[in-house]
Amino acid sequence: MNGNTFGKAFALTTFGESHGKAMGGIIDGCPAGYSLDFEAIQNELNRRKPGQSKVSTARAESDKVEFLSGIFEGQTTGTPIGFIIHNKDQHSSDYNNLKDVFRPSHADFTYTKKYGIRDHRGGGRASARETICRVVAGAIAKQILNQSSINIQAAVSQVGEIKADLDLKKLNSKAIEESIVRCPDEKASDAMIALIEEMKEEGDSLGGIITCVIDNCPVGLGEPVFDKLQADLAKAMLSINAVKGFEYGSGFEGCSSRGSELNDPFFVSEERVRTTSNNSGGIQGGISNGEQINFNVAFKPTASIKKSQSTVDQSGKKVELKIEGRHDPCVVPRAVPVVESMAALVIIDHLLRASRVQ
Repeated sequence: MNGNTFGKAFALTTFGESHGKAMGGIIDGCPAGYSLDFEAIQNELNRRKPGQSKVSTARAESDKVEFLSGIFEGQTTGTPIGFIIHNKDQHSSDYNNLKDVFRPSHADFTYTKKYGIRDHRGGGRASARETICRVVAGAIAKQILNQSSINIQAAVSQVGEIKADLDLKKLNSKAIEESIVRCPDEKASDAMIALIEEMKEEGDSLGGIITCVIDNCPVGLGEPVFDKLQADLAKAMLSINAVKGFEYGSGFEGCSSRGSELNDPFFVSEERVRTTSNNSGGIQGGISNGEQINFNVAFKPTASIKKSQSTVDQSGKKVELKIEGRHDPCVVPRAVPVVESMAALVIIDHLLRASRVQ
């Protein structure tokens, strides 16, 4: 199966299935000489791991990462960084009745038709558990980026029909993490939690939106024509399980504006060219312009629900299906560190390609 590697100068290749022995990956191209905070890496994994709150799946994984290579005495060596996370709490028997059934809106049908075989246990390679490997690599990338004062922060801005009021210039990581749905708007957070709990009781699910900002990104990142910075960010986000949409800057709402309203005028401040507005979302012509990069990522409702659904099995026979097992009623809160990680992988890859990191 191709398509398991992301990035060019800083490349991540992942392996593993949801109910296999382990998940893991290899990071190639990480610069040498960077001291790593392993506690901070583990904390990023803890933000993504299952069983962390009453609105997430009950699967209980420690998600402890073990590094196998590329690090010596706490520093990166410049050689490939190999890592592994062992799966501990698989309930594969929960999926025995799904072996020959195509679950609605899952990859069961497409995997079977493409490969002639599929791992039905927890979705196999198509499971969102694969994103744990992205978070390991993203945590390392974020530490390197932080040394260049580049900061990446994401938060939940919408669950179902409930929208939060976020100030993109003042996203506070402490306030975000104090909310179990990772929404710093306290009123919206409470409403989101109540709605998710309601859907959980009904055996249904919800989608939502994650908003991400990148501060202090230097001017000049992005490779026209086909490797525009926003194009790589879009690919990164759309590669995440359950993602249905990506927009940056003014996004789709900007389509109803006039050019005179949407254009970002330039001015000079402290000998630096700036823009008075940021409808461009920090990217113009596919290249970062030094302003804050901001974008939204839309997630669909979790496909695994306990409500009865109509589907077919591999023989074409009609089946009424109720999916058991442990699933998130809303994946959005746990996806926040995944979005941050993929953003970090894009930015560090372009920094290396632009020779901004040694």
